[in-house]
Amino acid sequence: MKRLAKGALIAAAIAGVAAVTALVVTNGPLAAITVTTARVEEADLSPQLFGIGTVEARRAYLIGPTQAARVTRVLVDHGDTVKAGQLLAEFDPVDLEDRAQGAGSAVQRAQAAISGAEAQVREATSRQSLATASAMRLRDLRQKGFVSAEAADAKQHEANAAAAALDVAEAALIAARRDAARLGAERAGVGRQRAQFRLTSPVDGLISAREAEPGSTVIAGQAVLRLIDPHSLWVKARFDQGRAGALAAGLPAMIVLRSQPQVMIAGRVARIEISSDSVTEERLVALSFDKVPDGLSIGELVEATIRLPLQKNALGIPSAALHRVGQRTGVWRIEGGKTVFVPIRIGVQTLEGRTQVLAGLTAGDMVIEHAPEELRAGQRVRVVEQLVR
Repeated sequence: MKRLAKGALIAAAIAGVAAVTALVVTNGPLAAITVTTARVEEADLSPQLFGIGTVEARRAYLIGPTQAARVTRVLVDHGDTVKAGQLLAEFDPVDLEDRAQGAGSAVQRAQAAISGAEAQVREATSRQSLATASAMRLRDLRQKGFVSAEAADAKQHEANAAAAALDVAEAALIAARRDAARLGAERAGVGRQRAQFRLTSPVDGLISAREAEPGSTVIAGQAVLRLIDPHSLWVKARFDQGRAGALAAGLPAMIVLRSQPQVMIAGRVARIEISSDSVTEERLVALSFDKVPDGLSIGELVEATIRLPLQKNALGIPSAALHRVGQRTGVWRIEGGKTVFVPIRIGVQTLEGRTQVLAGLTAGDMVIEHAPEELRAGQRVRVVEQLVR
């Protein structure tokens, strides 16, 4: 009887240990983790990029003086539409008016000097012609013996002197013309300086800011007005560098303004900036509107979606199945009931949650899509249809 009782106790103990072990394995820390899986499949992928940006003007102008000056008049205000060449603002020219008048008077004197020099050239030309003719006539008479050699030489000397006088007159005329050209250039320079004190619009545009008022003094290069070309409005947006490999100019885009969240505005990739943001790891892209909508405001936030080229018959998996282990990107698979990490090379991703697989998997492979916790290699797993929350 004692032996039977002892055996029963041992059997009960073994059964208890087995029950506890089964409980630990089933529900305790050694229990298998429940996961869901997905199949690697071939399908057409329509990748898209989503980003946030702002409305900006592609062509914007800072209108200001090239030297320090005091503002006397500002003729336009924020929101005004202006035409190319239209006067926008004026500055105090200080002594430029007096300098311009002085330069004009100097040019007039130079023109009078030219007229006098031209008259002297005409007179010297006439004297030189008469003296040359007289010298030739006396030279003929000398050869015939009618006049002395001294008389012929004297007339030749007069002819030479008249020629020299003509050279002097012509040189004076050249100097007068050069002086007039110099004074004309100085007057033109004063005119250009005067023009700098009158700000005109370089293009047809819209005044986006008025930053100085009459009576204020501005320095060289300081903006008095800001002008934009309203037809050049576009969007500067940021997109994840990791998904921007297929970006190219001309790709279609859909733009949604924060002020009109229900309206989809068609656009295209106009330019991909050479530089990126290394801090946020984003690519900077400019998007143009197919038709610039009415009511745009500079600086308004927008949401932009770029449609990348269609990938036909691409091998894909749910993006939720992707994981990073160390420096490697891959997926978790099940081998022998335990987890194994498989590095893969990925391509484009869609906003619908699909990722293209370029290498590491084949069609029909099963990968773990969802798990209730972060997985580790060698963990026991159990596949279920849906995780219980």
